[in-house]
Parts: sequence; structure tokens; C-alpha cells
Amino acid sequence: MKTLFKSYINTFRGLSEEIWWLALITLVNRAGTMVIPFLSLYLKEDMHFTVSHVGWVMSAFGLGSVAGSWIGGKLTDKIGYYKVMVRSLLTTGVLFIGLQFLNTFASICMGIFIVMLVADAFRPAMFVALNAYSKPENKIRSLTLIRLAINLGFSVGPAIGGIIITGLGYAGLFWVDGITCIMATLLLIKVLHPKKAKVLDVIENKNPVSAYNDHAFIIFLVAMMLFGVVFLQYFSTITIYYKDVHMLTELQIGLILGLNGFLIFIFEMPLIKWLENSRYTKLGLMFFGAILTGLSLLILNFTNWSGILVIGMLLMTIGEMIAFPFSNAFAVQRAKKGNQGEYMALYSISFSIAHIFGHNAGLQMTAALGFDTTWYIISIIALICAIILFVLNRRLNSKKLV
Repeated sequence: MKTLFKSYINTFRGLSEEIWWLALITLVNRAGTMVIPFLSLYLKEDMHFTVSHVGWVMSAFGLGSVAGSWIGGKLTDKIGYYKVMVRSLLTTGVLFIGLQFLNTFASICMGIFIVMLVADAFRPAMFVALNAYSKPENKIRSLTLIRLAINLGFSVGPAIGGIIITGLGYAGLFWVDGITCIMATLLLIKVLHPKKAKVLDVIENKNPVSAYNDHAFIIFLVAMMLFGVVFLQYFSTITIYYKDVHMLTELQIGLILGLNGFLIFIFEMPLIKWLENSRYTKLGLMFFGAILTGLSLLILNFTNWSGILVIGMLLMTIGEMIAFPFSNAFAVQRAKKGNQGEYMALYSISFSIAHIFGHNAGLQMTAALGFDTTWYIISIIALICAIILFVLNRRLNSKKLV
């Protein structure tokens, strides 16, 4: 056991102090985003919206995310990642607190759009900061550490969120979201001010390549958008499925969602370190991740036994642990060819587009076709994603795409 623990600790060695601070800031921020997994339930149960209306609100969520990621990338290349991160976090905190006071369909759609526009400007800036604060040989592990912070936050957040809803109702979540964003801002100003932080990887391109002309990267983004559509069912459709089909309480839902983050916190870093030394390429590993994530929803149709929900979550967690770190690493690697903010903005936008269509499509399909048919369709989308990654990997290996 001691040897196993020592081996686990060694997977974290060599990462810069700035990366650890960035991970802590991300943890504080993401622990407070407990509204997001419960947003569809909040709109349905507390605001009494129809499933169709919930779907359109989630589309506004995605549209705001697209706009925010694009603006964040532009601002990052223009004024720098530090200013973008500070302003995004602080403003998001204030907006989250105000979101609870909106009570009409139109105002909530607009409010969600504005919140996500500001919040997701943070993402491309954070990726560029991560690239700057990490040595080239530590990129994937640095990305994995940030993901650990995100998932630990998501693990703690839903579990606490379920308790808060039980005791204080949904309004308490908005206050916690806002306050934690403001706390993350104060920590960011304290520890990552440009005068204190040490940049380890400076990338200068006199003639940067436009991300829009990088054909392999664009194909990769299409696959990531499809993967996002599948993955995001766990943040909207699946919670209603848990509630309506398996009759779980908000606390039980929070615990199942929290299991995902807990498993990632324990196992992802050792898994990534092991896979880094395997013979598989980044795209090849993403292929397996897409297959497992699609399978996690497909098996829900095989039985009415509620234990299948845990098995599905385990499969999705393994797929996520494989797909996301290596997709991040692939995007960062391609970004060295051009404007980093532009590349990382497009990477973020691929998931933002998934937010536009994924939540809404899943919710509309469940309303019109039922959950079983929806899971079959989503599984087919996962298969298409896997095929695209497989073909792209073959073509890059044969140098047919550069």
C-alpha cells in the first residue's frame, strides 16, 4: 500500500507552483458551479417550466458559451490571459447571484446567455495560462491536474448542492456560486499576478497559422462537438431520467454525479501517466474514450435495475478520463502553430456548440420519443464521433493531413 501511495504521489512531481495555484483557483471556482448540474431540475421543479422550455434555456446556455469562448480567445490574444481571467471570474460571481431573481422564460434565457458569455471567456484564457506556466514535457499532466481540480469541484459541488437544496431550496445555490467565483478571483489576484508568476514556456510565432486553416484541427473539433453532445447528457437529460424513471431524490442524484468527480480525482492522474507511455496516439485514446462514453448510455436500456446507473457512471467516467486530457493535449499541441487564444477558443467553442444542441436535443427527444430511443440515438452519435477520430488518426499517421 505504501509503494502504491508513493507511486501515486510521484505522478504529481515536477509540476510548477503556478500550475498548482491555477488548479486550486479552478477547484474553488468549480466547487461553486453546483447550479449547472441541477439547472434543468431547477427550471422544471422550482420554476415549473416544461421540458421543452428547459431545452431552449439550455440552448441559450450554449449560445452564451459559444460567444464567451470566442470573445475570450480574442481578448486573450489582445490583452493577455491574466486580465481576461480576473475580469471574467469577478463578473461571473456577481451575475450568478443576480440570476436567481429572474422569473420569466425570456428573462431566464437572456440571463443564462449573459452569465455564460462572461463565464466562458475564462476558458481559453485559462488554457493559454496553463500552457505558459507548464514545461513542455509536463503539458498533459498539467492539464490532467487542472481536470482533477475541476472534477473534485464537481464531486464536492453536486453533493453539497443536494444538501443545500434539501435544506435551503434552490436559491441558496446561486449565492454559493457567486461567492465562490468572487473568492476564486481574490485568490487569482493574490497568487498569479504577472509580477509574481513565472512563465516557463514562451511561444512566439512571427507568422502564426490561422486555426481556421488547420484542416486536421477543424475535423478534430467536429469530433469533439459530437463527443460533447454525448457527454453533456449527464448534465441535463440524465438528471431528469434519474428523477422520473428511477425515482431518485436530489441528494441521491448529487451523490451519483459526485461519484464521477471522486473517481477521477483518485484514478485519472495515474491512468494518464500510464497511458502517456503506451503505444497509442492521443487520437487513438480519444477513440476508446468516445466508445466507452456512448456505451455508458446504451446500457441503460438493458435493465430497469437502478444499479445500472452506477455502472453507466463508471463507464462514462473511464471514457471521460481518457478522452478529455488527451483532447486538451492535442489542442494545445496544435495551438503552438498559431495564435494560441484563437486555437483554444475554437477548442472551447466546440463544446459550447455541443451545449447549444446537446442539452436541447436530448430533452426534446426524451419528450417526443422517450428515454430509451434517446439513449440509442445518443449512442449512435458517440459511434460517429469514434469513427471520425479513428479516420483522422489514420490520416495524420500517414501524413495525408498536416
